[in-house]
This record gives sequence, C-alpha cells and structure tokens, in this order.
Amino acid sequence: SLVVNAAGQPRKEKVKLPSSLQGRKPNSIPNKKTEDPVAGNVNTSSLATTRQHLSGFHLIPPGVMLGVLKEGCTYAATVILKNVGVNFSRFRVKQPPLHTGLRVMYTPGPVAAGLQVELEIEIFAMVTGGEDTGGLKEVSCDIEILTETETLLLPVRANILC
Repeated sequence: SLVVNAAGQPRKEKVKLPSSLQGRKPNSIPNKKTEDPVAGNVNTSSLATTRQHLSGFHLIPPGVMLGVLKEGCTYAATVILKNVGVNFSRFRVKQPPLHTGLRVMYTPGPVAAGLQVELEIEIFAMVTGGEDTGGLKEVSCDIEILTETETLLLPVRANILC
C-alpha cells in the first residue's frame, strides 16, 4: 500500500515511483534521428497504435553506487544494456576520463531486438593530487552511452578511503 509502510504504520513521506513505471527514461538525451534508408520499418497492426518509441535501450540498473572503496584496489560492477526496440540497434561507449580511474569493457556490435549486452564497469581506486581530503574522496562520473536514437547517461558514484 502507498498509505502505510511494511509495519502497518502511516508513511511519513510520499513513495517515489521509479521512472520506468512513470513511462519515461532516466538520464537520456534524445538524438536527432537521421533517416536510414537501409533499416526496414515495421508496419504491423499491433505496432500501428503504440505511441512509444520502437527503438532504444534500457540500462539495468540505471545507476551504479560502488560504496566505500580501498585505495589501490580494483573493483568491478556489471550493468546490462537491453535492446527494448523492435529492430537491431548499435551503441558505443564514450570512455570516462583517465583521472577518474574508471573504464568500461564491452563487446561492440549490433544488439538484436530483445537481447542484451553486459557492460563491465571497472574502477581503480586512486586518489589524485596531494591535498589531504580528510579520509574520503568522492568519485562521481556520468558514463555516456551513444545509441542510434539517444545518449544514455550512466551515473557512477564511489567514495575512496584514503
């Protein structure tokens, strides 16, 4: 229930619905679509009345929070990029700057409709600069995933223990 919590007590604050249930995609920038004469259009009656975009990718999960990391160690997390369109689509990942310690490993190529690709996010926990930060340094970066229809932003957050 949205009115009471799991203990049966009234909720103090409103429940925030995920953006996937609200019908919009988080952290995405639409691209200006160019007409592709090679790609075929789907003209079936079941798709004629839908108002949703028939191409695109979803990130599962939509963001990565790595928590507190030990300096000098390498950590990894896996994100799934799923093609939710009706045609095969291509994507590429713009690698984050080197000073963040992040890199994304993936297999390039087209992704068929309904299939998914794993993106492995690796971080080498390092503190750049000689200043004393008081024990924790925050790493925050948005990884850009460029697709045919939009640019997806994958937020990656971590705290490095100095």
